[in-house]
Amino acid sequence: MKSLLDKTTDKLVNAFLNDKIIAALPSRYTKKLSEAQKVRKICESKIKETIIGFKAAGTAIPIIKKLKEKEPFYASVYKINFLKSGKKVKINKSTLGIELEVCYLIKKSFFLSKGLITMKNISKYISHMAPCIEIVGYRQRKKGITSFGDLCSDFGANVKFLIGLKKKYKKITIGNLKTNISNKKINQSVNGNTNTVYINPLNSLRFVLNKLKKDKIDLNKDFWVFTGSTVGVVPINGKGLYTGKIDKLGSVKAIIR
Repeated sequence: MKSLLDKTTDKLVNAFLNDKIIAALPSRYTKKLSEAQKVRKICESKIKETIIGFKAAGTAIPIIKKLKEKEPFYASVYKINFLKSGKKVKINKSTLGIELEVCYLIKKSFFLSKGLITMKNISKYISHMAPCIEIVGYRQRKKGITSFGDLCSDFGANVKFLIGLKKKYKKITIGNLKTNISNKKINQSVNGNTNTVYINPLNSLRFVLNKLKKDKIDLNKDFWVFTGSTVGVVPINGKGLYTGKIDKLGSVKAIIR
């Protein structure tokens, strides 16, 4: 006989793979981040799709404090949800919104590194960087965010990632870049700044890399890290073309339908 946890994760994995919506998970699995982490890891262990990287989530320090957490968390990102800029993304009632992020391509040599990743040594593991749009949402019939567990248990609430033109990595002042995401058709425009992302995107990257070390993750290949939203979770007020722009990095687009 399967346990309730096993049955629950089976349902969530099926919803993830087949783009379905299921009933909300029992609160026992989502109220505490520690329990949600267990659900996420079990779900990810059941998915045989290719992992292309990881996302940082819960990177806004005011939200961390409001929800009484100590730090962000991370989740795996799969190739099936990784798209080029300008592609179409279908949303549903469980979609939470759209985000604009800085992402980094990390060299596989990272997995051979010893000791902690610091702000002093992190640069040698970065190959490229790029702007990215993330569509966030649940595979469950639920709205809003009451805890990090809500997001973490549902694969970090990642739906799709659309990546702009990648640039060879070079050191820039990444902690104070202006950002904007807009949909001209419906006159929606939201400004942001990279300094809202766990001090800065590079610090968010450092956090994820050290968590991967702690969890003994090894992909044995180059991989992407998505560092968190510079504009918060922006509600999708209408369909059509959304364009995200990050100073010094460039732009990325998504067509919402």
